[in-house]
Amino acid sequence: MAAQPKVAIIGAGIVGCALSDELTARGWTDVTVLEQGPLFATGGSTSHAPGLVFQTNGSKTMTEFARYTVEKYSALTLDGQWCFHQVGGLEVATSPERLAEIQRRHGWLTSWGVDSRVLTPEESAALHPLLDPERVLGGFHIPSDGLAKALRASEAQARLATARGARFHPHHTVTGIETTGDRVSAVVTDQGTFPADIVVSCAGFWGPRIGRMVGQPVPLVPMAHQYARTTELPLLAGRNDERTEASWPILRNQDAGLYYRELVDRIGIGSYAHRPMPVSLDGVAHPSESEMPSSLDFTEADFEGAWADSLALLPSLADTKIEEGFNGIFSFTSDGMPLMGESPKVQGFWLAEAVWVTHSAGVAKAMAEWLVDGRPGTDVHECDVNRFEEVQLAPSYVRERSCQSFAEVYDILHPLQPAELPRPLRTSPFHARQEALGAVLLEGGGWERPHWYEANAGLPEVAGVPGRNDWASRYWSPIAGAEALVTRERVALYDMTPLKRLEVTGPEALAFLQRLTTNQLDKPVGSVTYTLLLDAAGGVRSDLTIARLETERFQIGANGNLDLDWLRRRLPGDGSVQVRDITAGTCCLGVWGPRARDLVQPLTDTDFSHQGFGYFKAKQAYLGDVPVTAMRLSYVGELGWEIYTTADLGARLWDTLWEAGQELGVIAAGRSAFNSLRLEKGYRSWGHDMTTEHNPYEAGLGFAVRRNKEHFTGKAALEGISDETVTRRLTPLVVQDKQSVVMGHEPVYVDGRPVGYVTSAAYGYTIDAPLAYAWLPAEHAAPGTPVEIEYFGAKVAALTAAEPLFDPEMSRIRR
Repeated sequence: MAAQPKVAIIGAGIVGCALSDELTARGWTDVTVLEQGPLFATGGSTSHAPGLVFQTNGSKTMTEFARYTVEKYSALTLDGQWCFHQVGGLEVATSPERLAEIQRRHGWLTSWGVDSRVLTPEESAALHPLLDPERVLGGFHIPSDGLAKALRASEAQARLATARGARFHPHHTVTGIETTGDRVSAVVTDQGTFPADIVVSCAGFWGPRIGRMVGQPVPLVPMAHQYARTTELPLLAGRNDERTEASWPILRNQDAGLYYRELVDRIGIGSYAHRPMPVSLDGVAHPSESEMPSSLDFTEADFEGAWADSLALLPSLADTKIEEGFNGIFSFTSDGMPLMGESPKVQGFWLAEAVWVTHSAGVAKAMAEWLVDGRPGTDVHECDVNRFEEVQLAPSYVRERSCQSFAEVYDILHPLQPAELPRPLRTSPFHARQEALGAVLLEGGGWERPHWYEANAGLPEVAGVPGRNDWASRYWSPIAGAEALVTRERVALYDMTPLKRLEVTGPEALAFLQRLTTNQLDKPVGSVTYTLLLDAAGGVRSDLTIARLETERFQIGANGNLDLDWLRRRLPGDGSVQVRDITAGTCCLGVWGPRARDLVQPLTDTDFSHQGFGYFKAKQAYLGDVPVTAMRLSYVGELGWEIYTTADLGARLWDTLWEAGQELGVIAAGRSAFNSLRLEKGYRSWGHDMTTEHNPYEAGLGFAVRRNKEHFTGKAALEGISDETVTRRLTPLVVQDKQSVVMGHEPVYVDGRPVGYVTSAAYGYTIDAPLAYAWLPAEHAAPGTPVEIEYFGAKVAALTAAEPLFDPEMSRIRR
């Protein structure tokens, strides 16, 4: 048996304690927890956390983290006292927009398997009698929500871990982290040095200080958040005792940015309704200098609006006043998600930061699985610290986006709604041309991305595009439908520059990629292959297109920074393979449509005929004056090429194609049309349609797996799995009502019972119907099966279908 690794956890807040329990429960008992303050009221965010656990989240991952937290803490006690009190959760709507939103939120929880119910105002007031039903339009009840006693849960888990061998050391301030080569080797404290093979930073808002010790950015911002407690409320007198504390559901009025909980005979009020209050760590006291360094002075002026809104919703609070309050520090990130995973800079240095009590046990479980088993059982790509591009780690970016994240924490956010600042940040070489065409730009990964072009408003196809409901029509225009139809009829230019491009070179490049991917890459120069990255359990980590441009040079079309991180971690140590991110120095135009060849062939001496330039092939060529790498690929299901050049020649490439295409009726088209076209063709989007929680056969990608390859990561895990044996399938749905364009994450019902959920959706302009892809049990995935999609509380009829929905003979691509 291999020797156990020595694990040092920095921070004995609820995350560090939960992780110590999860690790020791899995047999890793050589665990040392180092805490700069006392145990277990350490002075960090856990010490002042109000403990409200609401499970509702548009992220399946975050809901699963919260659900496990509820499950685990419900089973914990400390000296006979509860660690979780399942009083339920209640959200109320005081506006028509919020009333619609709670229907959408009910759909999320149904998709993720958590029981919930939408209520009338009267039913809401019956659950929480302090509510004025005249102020409420409806409610949303989650019976399994409740109150976590954060300090009790921390100590209860620490005791379990200690009984298995873990050691807790209070009053040990970490002053440094030693490394040997590129690996951690010890944690240095003011009380001594602790050898460690693995170090996990669970330091909360102090995390950036720990990260700096190894040169690892920890992109979070400590933020102050207001919490107040009323004087005794007569209506609560004698209702609760110190042991139970509460009996009514925890309550949220998200329209006003407020939440409420009972505190025996008082009410605790938390507010997000104030200005963002970022906090400098330099101004936060050490636990030796303050009993509660994370608690700052209450700024009464910031609470005035919150108090007025509280009195309106809960009129009986007029019999009280604010007895005390504080501004408590906790962590925010630029996208509102936790920071989990191993540093790309120092092996063995891991992060579990920006984690709230709500998700603490779930995050700890995933981290323990990651460390012990090599992968978390829950997909964590949204939380992986390596998800960020380098520009997104700039302190100014992190601060600005984190402040926006705070301001929007209870806002109704559309899935396409872009961040506001800082913009524009990353622009392709085509940006000026796009602006001249009236590009409507949304944002992703820091990139400005055209979604449609106002210059196309005069296209006759616009008039035939059907309208859609209010929610689906936000960040959309019928122009997008016209762009999709013109792509099918003539030819369009798509800016593909924001998609991640990697270059892999070296004498062992082929062998390296063969080991990591599922498809056969040992092909002649000029071949392009669609393939998958799997983890050891056979889960889909990513899908890639890999072009062999030279014997020892490959270009990869990847999904993001996580793919780059995955490849770099697996490089051979002898320097025989190099991986380089070439995205910023290059650009790409998709030239797609039945007249694509008519556009590009006159510009070059290279043969772009079907016989001379086959599908899934690549060539070096000149288009006019521009040297390009052309790949005959089409993510929209039409004849065409992805055409790459260096960033300095991007504008010239655009102008060359644009001018030559005028007589052919060329247009620029955006991502909205692109998404519609790819769904008609059944092309998957990793992170939306499939993740590590799905294997290739479930995702309909078994064709990209070559089992006769000698070895590839995940091969062994696929033994016995095939298209015939899977129990669930990613399935296309055709919605019967043309006005009902769903957006994703909606539950799918068969015979009145929820059985799956939507991943991607769009209107299919070519087939003239709304489309969706959904995960369904295999027995309900046969084409023609009637299903219903719950969309804002209404059931929308749909039929499962065979795929692809468009051009199943592949005749349009291979012409």
